[in-house]
Amino acid sequence: MEWSQFYITDSSLNKALRQQYLSLPQGPFCQVTYIWIDGSGEGLRNKTRTMESEPKSVADLPEWTFDGSSTGQSEGHNSDMLLIPVRMFRDPFLLDPNKLVLCEVLKHTREPAESNHRNKCNKVMEKVKGLQPWFGMEQEYTLLGVDGHPYGWPRLGFPKPQGLYYCSVGADRAFGRDIVDCHYKACLYAGIKITGTNAEVMPSQWEYQVGPCEGIEVADHLWMSRFVLHRVCEDFGVVATLDPKPMVGDWNGAGCHINVSTASMREEEGIEHIEKAIEKLSRRHEEHIRVYDPHGGEDNKRRLTGRHETSSIHDFSAGVANRGASIRIPRQVGQEKCGYFEDRRPAANCDPYAVTCEMAVTCMLDDVHE
Repeated sequence: MEWSQFYITDSSLNKALRQQYLSLPQGPFCQVTYIWIDGSGEGLRNKTRTMESEPKSVADLPEWTFDGSSTGQSEGHNSDMLLIPVRMFRDPFLLDPNKLVLCEVLKHTREPAESNHRNKCNKVMEKVKGLQPWFGMEQEYTLLGVDGHPYGWPRLGFPKPQGLYYCSVGADRAFGRDIVDCHYKACLYAGIKITGTNAEVMPSQWEYQVGPCEGIEVADHLWMSRFVLHRVCEDFGVVATLDPKPMVGDWNGAGCHINVSTASMREEEGIEHIEKAIEKLSRRHEEHIRVYDPHGGEDNKRRLTGRHETSSIHDFSAGVANRGASIRIPRQVGQEKCGYFEDRRPAANCDPYAVTCEMAVTCMLDDVHE
């Protein structure tokens, strides 16, 4: 028998009993949950502390430490790592006045940890902020049982072929909507800039969008939205995977498309600046592929095959309304001659700090110096 047959999740616990304790008064105290990216560059960790009053901004939050040897971020003989609060949100699980806090991880030398791509990204975004860069990211994910089987799929065999599920409604084709709706509301409560959601092409696969945000903000909000997603799924006894190709065969993979715009692209005849950026991207295709998933492009090899609404990982392409291209110019942008472009190459498990940083380096840094 598999271990998952014996695994008991929190979803089986008495939620009414839990609520009895969560509704107890807490006086002036505030529970603050610190959240950080672990050594894998994909996983999120968290721990909670009590503060004597509600913090009003990250400036009110102290630095904290954790055991980096247990998160793949340090050796046991020198294990303390630093948590530096960078953005604060309302807590949709413990409710007001409690907080969720996104943190950067620093070594004891105060240098950024290897998995801390925010530090570099923030420096680049400061250099290009005069261009008013806007980013929007489309996070796809797949719902699984704790045994790794896709949620809602038959135990034996497969669901009906793709075509029924995208933006669908109905118990025979939309699997996990309760989780999607709860995640959406929790993000809105938290103050995360989530702007939409929809069922995706593969059954049990969903997408939500974050942004547009300026500069570093989109990556901060996307990481926190991922944490909220995993916490909501925890309550339901379901797993959300960001694997770029969770099911082999004739099934779509999962990406994290990024939409990019600068002030000049949004102005009249901004299409010229969009085309200039695409030309720059065409010259650095391999460099971008290396940062578009946490394993140097190895994850995206399974997804970017030229099939299932993807481009080939080996070739760069661009086109208007072409979902099989590396870069898509939306039809409305093509008609209005201004707006934004979409890079469809980033994998669902990408680090948005690394992705937006690389995008800014390729498309924007030269414009700052011109």
